[in-house]
Amino acid sequence: MVNMVNNDETEQIKQTDGSDSTSIAGTNATPDSDNEALTEKTEKNAAQTADSEASMESMMDLYEESFKRFREGELVTGKIISVDKDFVSVDIGYKSEGQIGIQEFKDENGDINVNVGDSVEIMVEWWDDDEEVVVLSKEKAVKVKVWEDIRKAYEDEGIVEGVITNRVKGGFSVDIGVTAFLPGSQADLRPIRNLDDMVGQTFQFKILKYNRKRSNIVLSRRVILEEEREAQRSATLEAIHEGKVMEGIVKNITEYGVFVDLGGVDGLLHITDISWGRVKHPSELFAVGDNIEVKILNLDLQRERVSLGMKQLTQDPWENATEKYPVESRVTGRVVSLTDYGAFVELEEGIEGLIHVSEMSWTRKIRHPSKVVAVGDDVEAIVLDINPESRRISLGMKQVVPNPWDVISEKYPVGTTIEGKIKNITDFGLFIGIDEGIDGLVHISDISWTKRIKHPSELYKKGDVVQAIVLDIDKENERFSLGVKQLQPDPWETVSERYEVGKEITGTVTNVTDFGIFVELEEGIEGLVHVSEISKEKIKTPVGKFNVGDILTSKVMNINSDERRIGLSIKRLEMEDEQSLLSEYVNNIPKSTSTFGEILRENLQEKLNENTTEPDAPEENQEEKTGE
Repeated sequence: MVNMVNNDETEQIKQTDGSDSTSIAGTNATPDSDNEALTEKTEKNAAQTADSEASMESMMDLYEESFKRFREGELVTGKIISVDKDFVSVDIGYKSEGQIGIQEFKDENGDINVNVGDSVEIMVEWWDDDEEVVVLSKEKAVKVKVWEDIRKAYEDEGIVEGVITNRVKGGFSVDIGVTAFLPGSQADLRPIRNLDDMVGQTFQFKILKYNRKRSNIVLSRRVILEEEREAQRSATLEAIHEGKVMEGIVKNITEYGVFVDLGGVDGLLHITDISWGRVKHPSELFAVGDNIEVKILNLDLQRERVSLGMKQLTQDPWENATEKYPVESRVTGRVVSLTDYGAFVELEEGIEGLIHVSEMSWTRKIRHPSKVVAVGDDVEAIVLDINPESRRISLGMKQVVPNPWDVISEKYPVGTTIEGKIKNITDFGLFIGIDEGIDGLVHISDISWTKRIKHPSELYKKGDVVQAIVLDIDKENERFSLGVKQLQPDPWETVSERYEVGKEITGTVTNVTDFGIFVELEEGIEGLVHVSEISKEKIKTPVGKFNVGDILTSKVMNINSDERRIGLSIKRLEMEDEQSLLSEYVNNIPKSTSTFGEILRENLQEKLNENTTEPDAPEENQEEKTGE
């Protein structure tokens, strides 16, 4: 514009100079007058040029002043005048409209949410000389306003609302228009078990501190909750009283109970007051955050201690237990606990009965209830006794079925031959299975009539099938006695018929002791040759003179079938041999008329008669074998 003014003035001077020259030439003017005229004209043109430049400068000042009204970073309100694919044009009252990138008007789905004529608050970013437009920003205007709101909320201790966007180290990121930090310790009144549950939720916060230059904002939700809790606490303390039923939130769970938030006031629901029934651990029934209904049992406002109860909201089941579970009634329950002495069965919530191990089976010796039942089993039982005052019920499982010992004597009378498998072998005998749960005992003394058995395992092993005779049934003591040897006749009953007194027999030496020699006459039947019956000569002990396995011939001296003893003698057998020789010698002596001959004959005959008389057997001739 300045250049245009200068060109016009030059052309005007040229035209003026041309006319003047012609005039001068035509009038024959003098040079001095011409110079004066030219000077005057030049001064006039210079003045016009100065005025023109001043006008231009004034216009530029107005232009700059108009732009200065919209400084960089300033917030203004404009009206949308056009929308195209790249920009939104906004009239902000300036000679040229401003522009905002179209992306600032797109939502999460990419849709453009703007219409011509809408008013919008924007921020002036800068002047584009090339395009001669003002570059504007809607997003930055929003952030500037957010920071203003943050400043005001901080100074006024106000509240801001935001969405927790994600977890970060030490806490959460929160969108309150700008990104802020929420420490984990400021997220709630108590530690949060699952931090991910808070992500995506909207909460109210207070600003603990902020720094706009560093874009640093620290929030707290706990401060708000504490204020709310204190208000609730005051209201709760005014309304609370013993016996009142209230709703609360489970705050903490321990092995001895549950802490419940009643509204700023915490109460303890002890494990014994949770249910009339058995509760192993409160966590079986509750979780932190659960809403529960409780009753105020005890209240100490000075110490702010509140005892709560839940089972007190229902009737005590023991109040009518006697009518519901009379003695001898049949009941069904679930096994809830096992001990060394029995099983506890829950008949209903709050009522449990004990089945003692002695009441679990008629026939089996139960060492531990786990051999019969397990926790969780449903069982049938008979009520044996009930005591509501002590909250005890005695139950019996075996009473559900008949006692097999009541009919066993009828089923297997004494003298009956039974057959069964050996279920167990002990030092004292064999246990044979008879009926389910009933075993009969064959004592070691009833295994054989004649064999000396040190242990039943010498003849039998577990699982062998054997026959036995019922000897006795003791119902009261639950004992069933059997015998194996009774299947055969007792050989001692006829031993006197097989071994007559005075009979010469041969046997094998089975044992040699200081008091005599044991000789086996047949399997299981032995006789004793007492030390006094070994020889006519006095012998202190036969040990060393006889050995086990030697074959001996002796004479039967006596038999005692009741005491199962047979007395033998080697000496008497030798004496008989001598007597036989003497008798033969006497018989061969010729008769003599001389007195000496007759006297000799008489003396020999008298001695022969003395040896013929049988002496009594020695008292100790059947002593027990040493070591047996």
